[in-house]
Parts: sequence; structure tokens; C-alpha cells
Amino acid sequence: MNKDQVKGKIEEVKGKVKEAAGVILDDKGMEVEGNIQKNVGKVQEGLGNIKEDIKKGN
Repeated sequence: MNKDQVKGKIEEVKGKVKEAAGVILDDKGMEVEGNIQKNVGKVQEGLGNIKEDIKKGN
């Protein structure tokens, strides 16, 4: 597991929490911000996955 995979997963989880908090608090801005953060984390994790695949020669 590389740095991008770990950081991406952390951002994804933080985004999910923020999104859920936005729903609970009826705060659309927080909900949208959490959704964006979650998706940025997924992209970063995906980049890390690609790097791992290249490193392994797959």
C-alpha cells in the first residue's frame, strides 16, 4: 500500500463523515463539501492503485 492509497482512503472516510453530518444537521453546504472530499479521496486512492500496478508490472 502506498502513500496515495492511504491518504485517499483517509480523505474518503473524512468526506463520508462530513457528508453524513451535513445530512443530520440539514446543512447542504457541508453535505456537498463532504461529497466532494469523498470523491477526491476516491480519485487519489485510484491513483495510488495505478501506481502500485505499474510498480508490480501488471
